[in-house]
Amino acid sequence: DVPGSQWDARRVLPIGEAEAPLMLLAAWPEIDDQRDGALFSGPAGALLDAMLRAIGMARGDCYLASLAITRPPGGRIDERDAAELDRLLWHHLRLARPGRLLLIGSDIVRIAAKLQLADARGKLLQINQDRGTLEAVAVAHPAMLLARPAQKAAAWDSLKLLNRGR
Repeated sequence: DVPGSQWDARRVLPIGEAEAPLMLLAAWPEIDDQRDGALFSGPAGALLDAMLRAIGMARGDCYLASLAITRPPGGRIDERDAAELDRLLWHHLRLARPGRLLLIGSDIVRIAAKLQLADARGKLLQINQDRGTLEAVAVAHPAMLLARPAQKAAAWDSLKLLNRGR
C-alpha cells in the first residue's frame, strides 16, 4: 500500500540509521538505481559520493531514501500521486529523524519545500514538521549535474550551507 509501489516491480528501499546527521532524499529512484537495486548508483552515485566527501561526509554517515520506492512511468506523477507522496514525506521524516536534509532533484524540492529548484538553490531551507523545523538544502540530481556540468557551481553553493554552524 506504499504510494508508488504499483508503478514498477523493481523496488529500491531506503538504507541507513535513524537519527543520521544527514538524510539524502530524492523523489523516486532513477533508472540506474532500479537496475542496481540501490539509490544513487552508477555515475550519478559516484558524483554524489564526491559531493559528500567535499563536505566531510560519506554515504555511510547518511540515511538514503526516496519517497517512492519505484520510478513512475516517464518519471512524472499526477496531483493525486503527489499528494500521497507528500503525506509519505512527513511520515518518513518522523521515522528517520535526521539531523539535516539534502533534497536531491527538482521533484523532491517541489514536494518537500514547495519551491522550484531554481528558487531553492543556495538557500538554507527550513522544513516545518511536527517536531519543529529541519534544516535542508536543495541540489540538482547528480545525473542532471553530469548532463549539465555548468550547474555544479550552484550545487556546491548549496552544499556549503550544510557545514555552517557545525
